[in-house]
Amino acid sequence: MSPGSWNPTMMVQGILWILLRSLLWPEPGTASLPLSMDSVIQVLTEIEQKAPATEPSHTTSAWMLSVQSSGPHSHFYHFLLGAQSFSAAKLGPYPLSPKLQGLAEEVSQHGVWGGQEFGVVLAPDGSTVAVEPLLVGLEAGLQGRRVVNLPLDSTAAPPDAEASFPDVGATAPDVTAISPGLRSASPDVTSADVGANSSPDARTPDVPASLADPKAEAPATIDSLLAVTVARNLGLTFLQAPQTQSRPGLGTEGCWDKLSDPRIFTLLDPKASLLTVAFLNGALDGVLLGNYLSQTPEPRPPLSSLLRQYYGAGVSGDPGFRSNFRRQNGAALISATTLVQQVWGALALLQKLEPVHPQIQGMSQEQLAQVATYAAKEFTEAFLGCPAIHPRCRWGAAPYRGSPKPLQLPLGFLYVHHTYVPAPPCTDFAHCAANMRSMQRFHQDTNGWDDIGYSFVVGSDGYVYQGRGWDWVGAHTLSHNHLGFGVAFVGNYTAALPTEAALRTVRDVLPSCAVRAGLLRPDYGLLGHRQLVHTDCPGDALFHVLSTWPHFKAVSLLCLHYLSHPPNLGITPAPYPKAVCPYNTSLPCDLLPAQPLSSP
Repeated sequence: MSPGSWNPTMMVQGILWILLRSLLWPEPGTASLPLSMDSVIQVLTEIEQKAPATEPSHTTSAWMLSVQSSGPHSHFYHFLLGAQSFSAAKLGPYPLSPKLQGLAEEVSQHGVWGGQEFGVVLAPDGSTVAVEPLLVGLEAGLQGRRVVNLPLDSTAAPPDAEASFPDVGATAPDVTAISPGLRSASPDVTSADVGANSSPDARTPDVPASLADPKAEAPATIDSLLAVTVARNLGLTFLQAPQTQSRPGLGTEGCWDKLSDPRIFTLLDPKASLLTVAFLNGALDGVLLGNYLSQTPEPRPPLSSLLRQYYGAGVSGDPGFRSNFRRQNGAALISATTLVQQVWGALALLQKLEPVHPQIQGMSQEQLAQVATYAAKEFTEAFLGCPAIHPRCRWGAAPYRGSPKPLQLPLGFLYVHHTYVPAPPCTDFAHCAANMRSMQRFHQDTNGWDDIGYSFVVGSDGYVYQGRGWDWVGAHTLSHNHLGFGVAFVGNYTAALPTEAALRTVRDVLPSCAVRAGLLRPDYGLLGHRQLVHTDCPGDALFHVLSTWPHFKAVSLLCLHYLSHPPNLGITPAPYPKAVCPYNTSLPCDLLPAQPLSSP
């Protein structure tokens, strides 16, 4: 290759599709590397080092054809990403060492079989990411994020015809992308199978018709980036199971067999659909990074460097642009209105290109619009609008001791704490997970409790950590554990404050998600620990901020003690400033004992 013929974009795209080909065409074997994002970055790095030896004729489109040519949804990808021929290139051997080739074989196309999820890796921030939608999003971004005109008449090429370039318009405007995590009747699916196994006689799904705008017009264009990452699978999944969802957010989580050497990922719900949290993470990362690449001038950064930054300290040194904050960034980029059009357009395009989805062949545009509207609403509200919560297995929780007591949901309170010890905020997954294990050991071994006391713990790394969770009575607020969820910020906030992202999680995101799921009453009260127990918790600085939040209740400790522990006969009530009492009771809050009471 002569120096004058060197094209950086072609090289990056070729590297991407070399990796994609190896991922999506697995051969028998076992990976010698752990299933981690660091291992995927190693694969990219080795390909990049050997990229100058790649033949220049191996263009992006050629790699795309070779990767997707046998998949049921290949025509959809080819149409949007511009593959011109199934025989455009004769690909040579993979330029990978044996151990990296083994990793590529293990991380094959994304799928769910027998309660396990495949094609996913553990990222440094503790999240699990599906590789396929991530790489497809990167490729769409490298192409410049195109607006493609849809063939909504009968002139679209039939599925067995040679794929042709779509009519490409201007670069897409700012859009948004979301993904749900629904349950499917069939537990064993792959990306290629979503929607393909529906019965030809399947009826139109029961989707709330009132959600769709009756004046909305069918989309004439589609954003290639959103379509290949999110819209297609989102629409097909809601088409099959529109009323079924996980609680409280969308997407099923899972557990790795060993965090230090991840090999097997088992889903917490064995009936989970393809749209798991890991798939949604990968798709959303593909959208965010693809959008970034489409706006980055030449020379673009190597993909290994970009992923190392994104799953590390932040892209170009920006700590806000990293995987820890994918949902926040996705919510800023994606609107429900735009997503409706993208999902609708994806389903309409599938009607023309892929008859393997019989359920949508007889559906009208109005019916497709109803599915798209409902899917977009659920994704924006229940995925982007809910916090990312690491399950107990992710931070290495010890087993519960004894028998947990169920909560009577929905609850009426949210009790806010600070951990005090550990005092420093935790800013990365390793430290936050270690803090969780340390607190659990203290609560179990020193305090003699059955488990870590808090319902949830909020780190400064962008994540919420599950303690006792939504269903079980905690040990966080004496005499009130059965009435509310206990949420703690990691750190000592006597004089300092948590990060704004952590504050927003507890003030807005976590409670609104719980209210939507029916776990917390809409009129819930928010209280600091010190209002119910004699303590300085959650610290002076944090409590001052809590007192300005919308659901804060200015409740007196004496008032609550009086109402929950009626006084003995003979106690003389004394006047006390009227307080807001959240309990349903006829006892007046201004009738309190003359002397202070001990801590309940």
